[in-house]
Amino acid sequence: MTARACLFAAISMALVTQATAGELAAGDTLLAVYIDSNLAQARRDSATGEIQGPAADLARELAKRHGIKVTIAPAPGVAGVIASVKSGEADIGFVAYDATRAKEVDFSQTYLLAHNTYIVREDSADRQTTDLDQTGRKIGVGEKDAADLFLSRNLKMAALHRIPSSDLDNGIKMLLAGELDAYAANRTRLLAVTDKVRGLRILPDNFYDVEQAIVVAQGNPRRRELVEQFVIDAKASGLVQAAIDRAGLRGVSVAPPK
Repeated sequence: MTARACLFAAISMALVTQATAGELAAGDTLLAVYIDSNLAQARRDSATGEIQGPAADLARELAKRHGIKVTIAPAPGVAGVIASVKSGEADIGFVAYDATRAKEVDFSQTYLLAHNTYIVREDSADRQTTDLDQTGRKIGVGEKDAADLFLSRNLKMAALHRIPSSDLDNGIKMLLAGELDAYAANRTRLLAVTDKVRGLRILPDNFYDVEQAIVVAQGNPRRRELVEQFVIDAKASGLVQAAIDRAGLRGVSVAPPK
């Protein structure tokens, strides 16, 4: 290729990148939000202040590929993420797929599966997740979390006790005090609990694999298409697995190809 042809190709690529960047973000910076209490997405490093985790890695790589800057910020729970995306305060958000949420925002395909199960007291007779669905049993869950939505539809006899999603510590206190028979959440959060708190154990099976995805505001099919293409490549190229490994996450796996 001649020098002139190389220059033309570089200019053409720059113009394409600039055009898609305008379709991906409202300005020159991609604004991304994640759930503040969801370790399977991201967390803020207490020493450096840097936001780390798969959601952060994916947002940075997506912005990099389109030649724009990126800002990553936590939002208060699922409702906070969806509200930020719907209002235009954020260009993309990280949240688990659920049919009720799909009425408010558009989802990419799943990039990561966060396995959900129960944590129980060590002396509990429960050995698998189906043991909990009995009359008189009381299960704690983060309000409007994916686990809450799933269990609300699927539990037949056990009762749910909802607490704010960010108040897991209170739920664990209630479990230890005997006020709850179990607490439902993703394994990543529950494994972090058993690292610090004695007298508890996590059941070996999962009642639900939560589909972590990227959301955009409705009415913007091109933005959704760009995000979808990126997610497909991020899974196939090993980017998602590398992000999981870098964060040292447990209890999650790369979502299979759609």
